[in-house]
Amino acid sequence: MDLLRSFFFIIITLFFVHVPTSVLCIDDKYEKCVAPFQCGNMDFRYPFWGGDRSEYCGYPGFKVDCNSGVPEITIANRIYRVLKIDSPSKIVSVAIQDYWDNNCPKNPGNSPLNFTIFDYSPDTQNITLYYDCPVSSPNEIPAYRFNCSPDDTNANTANYFLIPNTDITSVFGEYLGSCDNNVQVSVLGSTIQSIERDPISANLTQVVRDGFGLQWYANNSLCDSCQQSNGVCGHDSDNSEFVCYCTDQPHPYICPNKGSSFGKRRMLTLSLGIAAGVVGILIILSIFLIRGLGKNSIFHWFDKFSKNKTENSQNMEAFVRNFGSLAPTRYNYSNVKKMTESFSHKLGQGGYGDVYKGKLPDGRLVAVKFLKESKGNGEEFTNEVASISRTSHVNIVNLLGFCYERNKIALIYEFMPNGSLDKFIYDQESSTTKSSLEWKTMYQIAGGIARGLEYLHRGCNTRIVHFDIKPHNILLDEDFCPKISDFGLAKLCKKKESIISMLGARGTIGYIAPEVFCRTFGEASHRSDVYSYGMMILEMVGGRKNIDVRVSHTSEIYFPNWIYKQLEPSNDFELRCAITEEEKELAKKMVLVSLWCIQTFPSDRPSMTKVVEMLEGGLECIQVPPKPSLASQTRSPQHFSQIASSSSSA
Repeated sequence: MDLLRSFFFIIITLFFVHVPTSVLCIDDKYEKCVAPFQCGNMDFRYPFWGGDRSEYCGYPGFKVDCNSGVPEITIANRIYRVLKIDSPSKIVSVAIQDYWDNNCPKNPGNSPLNFTIFDYSPDTQNITLYYDCPVSSPNEIPAYRFNCSPDDTNANTANYFLIPNTDITSVFGEYLGSCDNNVQVSVLGSTIQSIERDPISANLTQVVRDGFGLQWYANNSLCDSCQQSNGVCGHDSDNSEFVCYCTDQPHPYICPNKGSSFGKRRMLTLSLGIAAGVVGILIILSIFLIRGLGKNSIFHWFDKFSKNKTENSQNMEAFVRNFGSLAPTRYNYSNVKKMTESFSHKLGQGGYGDVYKGKLPDGRLVAVKFLKESKGNGEEFTNEVASISRTSHVNIVNLLGFCYERNKIALIYEFMPNGSLDKFIYDQESSTTKSSLEWKTMYQIAGGIARGLEYLHRGCNTRIVHFDIKPHNILLDEDFCPKISDFGLAKLCKKKESIISMLGARGTIGYIAPEVFCRTFGEASHRSDVYSYGMMILEMVGGRKNIDVRVSHTSEIYFPNWIYKQLEPSNDFELRCAITEEEKELAKKMVLVSLWCIQTFPSDRPSMTKVVEMLEGGLECIQVPPKPSLASQTRSPQHFSQIASSSSSA
């Protein structure tokens, strides 16, 4: 009994001492990002960063340099002076630094913009400046003439400015065309009136110094939701993703327990109140602990589970809201149950859940994929919606809707009557349907998949890397048109960047590029999809899996070895069912393209644009690629099982 009383005393003492301390422990990045970066009389918050404000507190392309108290931002290699920030409207007012200091910079040039993160505000217009024009008369265009500087006494040249909606070009267009230089300078339309009323150099200088507005795009809607939950917006440069910094730790979209923001003194008061209120609960829990539940207490497990579940639910709800009108149609669970006739027709199952056939109210057939709640903490759901919502291509499956209702999470796709590609290419599976795929059909499927990947890598505003290209994830419609599906492992990155930082390998053994599971070979990028594509095409050509642990000889395990032997001059190139010369040419072209795609090092592989070009070009234009170093090694089934154990298989 004395032992029990001592134990209660220790627990209560630790609670009173530890809880206030833990509650007051604020996340380091939250503390650093919540404070603005100051320059002159302006405060800079997300998406801006610079000075003592770290890069992870802002967004790429928004670095501010404080030059003698003057904030400056560089956009597309041109320096702009920051004049004003209107955070609610996401508009920053800037002026070109060159023209702020001097109306006649030495190298006049138009001002490009990075339109992925900026756009002109609605009130922005352009003034055209004409430099070093010949002077045939001192009063050539007197009303619009300006000097470069007060001591500009060059009588042989003149400078003029042209404001919008003026007709001097119709009168003096030929004359202005003989000027040495001309450049467009952005200004606010509301300030142009001053030089329209009195077009003199002084007014021109003032209008240029008043600058113009830029609308910024830096995960605006995600940041609004984060701030509404009392978080601070930031950016994970390693994964090129938005992050919401909260008092406890960073979160993907919003802070849990929305609205619970307290100062340190109020937090201490609250902690002491909570401590006093839960002493009784602690005593009860202590009894359970003493009786043997220990670290594995059901209360400890349930508390952790409930917290994670609530946080994941909040994150996904915020994710859906932020997509707004871009998101597919949302259905409730009763609708989904009705459209699938109570899940009576199961199409298949995968690592993330089961797939059922259904019908929308308008009569369209659909495939409904239910996601297991325990899989991926919602990552599968957010990846699918974030990726496919950005796409519109004949070779990408259409996401028609979704269901997110408590623990019921489902994705609704267009129905593909011919199912997945794997049913048609393996000798040991569905040989009757496999025979219906002629070489011409397989060649068209290979080309369609290549064009779909090219679109993901180059055609979207945000580059999408799939990371799980394989026959199971290629769906075929009634005309055997291929459509890429299952974006649960996909990663989004900037269009001009594709190096992706990942904590672990992702994909399916037999299709994973070497650099994805071993960084020795290079960085994971969009060329990792090229490798997976090449391995899949080899399977289509040979009618067998690239890595098949059921074969008895280790030399047969890595399938590309066998393909290279077929290409040796001493062997006649022959593949299954390729009888006519046209079929042999199509088969050989697919083989050569795929072998280029599976080169060991990413830099040696072609882009998907080049792959499309090779498939559409002549066979004589494609050289035999070097044998990949991985293909030249004989490896055992145990080797691949070791890789499989360290990689995430979908």
